[in-house]
Amino acid sequence: MSAPQMPQANADVPTLLVKIFGKDRPGITAGLFDTLAAFSVEVVDLEQVVTRGRIVLCALVTEPAGGLEGELRSTVHSWADSLKLQAEIISGVGDNRPRGEGRSHVTVLGHPLTAESTAAITACITATGGNIDRIFRLAKYPVTAVEFAISGTPTEPLRTALATEAATLGVDVAVVSAGLHRRAQRLVVMDVDSTLIQDEVIELFAAHAGCEEQVAEVTARAMRGELDFEQSLHARVALLEGLDASVVDKVRAEVRLTPGARTLVRTLKRLGYQVGVVSGGFTQVTDDLRERLGLDFAQANTLEIVDGRLTGRVTGEIVDRAGKARLLRRFAEEAGVPLEQTVAIGDGANDLDMLNAAGLGVAFNAKPVVREAAHTAVNFPFLDTVLYLLGVTREEVEAADGLLDG
Repeated sequence: MSAPQMPQANADVPTLLVKIFGKDRPGITAGLFDTLAAFSVEVVDLEQVVTRGRIVLCALVTEPAGGLEGELRSTVHSWADSLKLQAEIISGVGDNRPRGEGRSHVTVLGHPLTAESTAAITACITATGGNIDRIFRLAKYPVTAVEFAISGTPTEPLRTALATEAATLGVDVAVVSAGLHRRAQRLVVMDVDSTLIQDEVIELFAAHAGCEEQVAEVTARAMRGELDFEQSLHARVALLEGLDASVVDKVRAEVRLTPGARTLVRTLKRLGYQVGVVSGGFTQVTDDLRERLGLDFAQANTLEIVDGRLTGRVTGEIVDRAGKARLLRRFAEEAGVPLEQTVAIGDGANDLDMLNAAGLGVAFNAKPVVREAAHTAVNFPFLDTVLYLLGVTREEVEAADGLLDG
């Protein structure tokens, strides 16, 4: 339960914790407080949870004046019995104990989320000195997503400890600091190839040039961090020399969005977020994606086209590993969003600077070197799963997407 200040009281005032359990139905909460109202008590704290049709309702109230505690207890038990509910009333003093310093949100994603992994995660939280103040399910499909509100331990040590545990358990865990910034306007910037879309754009071009295998090998080595990105880009683009410019429209038609990508962008936009992409690919594709998805920002390399054919060169500023981080900062400045309120999503080694610069860096189905270095990892093939890391529930996603209308 939360810890508000005692109304017109202090920590020495006697209080009663009234707990109600049983089968949920309309009117239980109203009925309890109608019953308590007869004793003129003040409400100090209140929390209710319903799980699979069973309610747990807790009300912390001041002790009634005039020696009426016994009558209050009897009346509440009689009311509960009449509804076939169980009641428990515990005497105490004051409000809840203050929450510890250092507050975080821990989001756990599992498919499935097992008791074993949940036990290990919660034990790890305790071992770091953290206390679990509240647990809330964000989603039940396509993954189970559960959020823990934690106090009593700094965010960074908690994140480090849970990242190690998550890798062992095969679940995804994200740790972000609590605070008003989590609900403030934010900027989300994504990589494109194998993140926003399922494809590597240069490989789509290469297929039309008959050099797909050569390009794919160079791409794989670059993403693993084995080659300098700019050198590998020039080497791959050189293989496209002579392609007719009409291939651009063909490649645009072949691009496949990652499952959940459209939902992610649409939901973020409806929540007031700004969304952008940075890519080591090409503006000939990212400009089209920007228009199709309503993105706020987009930046990539540009294939040079002369006399209706690709020259095998790129023009303008190269978007490489350092360039992606630089563009994240530029987009944040233009959006008026502090860097700590940015989210970056990517899968390759050339995304690492951007992921580390952002307030939250998410490795999406990423290479091992990226998963180990990012703030958190998502290893499910649905891009909208990232929404759960931001505290957005599945019901909110569906409502924003119009699936619950009517």
